[in-house]
Amino acid sequence: MEHYEDIHGREHDSALAVNRGVEQPPVVNPYFRRAKRHRMTTDEYMQGILAGNITVLSQAITLVESLLPEHYAQAQEIIERCLPHSGRSVRIGITGVPGAGKSTFIEAIGDMVANLGHKLSVLAIDPSSERSKGSILGDKTRMETLVHNPSVFIRPSPSAGSLGGVARKTRETIILCEAAGFDVIFIETVGVGQSETAVHSMVDMFLLLQIAGAGDELQGIKRGIMEMADMIAINKADGGNQQRADVARSHFANALNLFPMPDSQWRPRVYTCSSVEHTGLSEIWNGVEDFLKFTGKNGYFQRNRHRQAKYWMYETIDEALREHFYRNEEVAARIGEFEKMVLADRKSSFVAARELLNDYFGKIGK
Repeated sequence: MEHYEDIHGREHDSALAVNRGVEQPPVVNPYFRRAKRHRMTTDEYMQGILAGNITVLSQAITLVESLLPEHYAQAQEIIERCLPHSGRSVRIGITGVPGAGKSTFIEAIGDMVANLGHKLSVLAIDPSSERSKGSILGDKTRMETLVHNPSVFIRPSPSAGSLGGVARKTRETIILCEAAGFDVIFIETVGVGQSETAVHSMVDMFLLLQIAGAGDELQGIKRGIMEMADMIAINKADGGNQQRADVARSHFANALNLFPMPDSQWRPRVYTCSSVEHTGLSEIWNGVEDFLKFTGKNGYFQRNRHRQAKYWMYETIDEALREHFYRNEEVAARIGEFEKMVLADRKSSFVAARELLNDYFGKIGK
């Protein structure tokens, strides 16, 4: 919001300010002074997170998601101090086509999981607009019952251009939620179809939500998200849709049998359920517990966690290098010049990129 001066030369940033050149209304309370917001220290953040304070946890996640350079150092320190308290949860990724009822399904099964004595964290990733870069973040609106459960924490986050159905800092958010004492974490992806694979690198189990009529056996055997699923649930199996859901279950079960055995040695199961009538949910959760017991016994659970830790080490390195590259003063000074040369066809994009990287890294590529 722009700052405007009133007739006394005072600046205002309130909604009462009108266009420049128009006489401003008088200040209602001339003695009012905006209170300076207290900036929490890292110790205060840690005390709140470890105590399970939802307000402090939300503020810490906002700090971690911030793009401001001045927030980066403190965010990294909070993450590092939360790491010893993390890793003691079950991480479940939930994806599906738009309209499959992911939010309704999570509310139904989440309420059941919370009633079993678990502390549940729901990380809902909302797609960001390619034009305005904004997000609705309306998943909590759909979860009217779950949002009032004291054992449940729901955090919507924008995808902000990140690929793979997750947000930029979903991995770090998981660590903070685990440190706050949440032992079950649901990650609801944006729901864009076959490309949602990044979430698979940060969860213990991957659940694919489908609806009847979403495809036949040929659609089911397509590589991509289907072969990554540890479980498939056919949602909206109620009323006159029950028979179609049973047919879809048969299609997907047949398709899964054509895939090679996964590394976990677990053959994915297919269930039908209704989030509205709350049917089939207990069978799905029993299947989740069976999967966790099976993978814990054969060692896959821990191997998967180790592989994910290695993957995210390289992802962190890539992100840090990318951020440092674009903030480099010499790169920033030259990149505009190179853009003009590429647009004028005086230099190919490949050559321009290589020269910039050579200048940045010195002897790279030689």
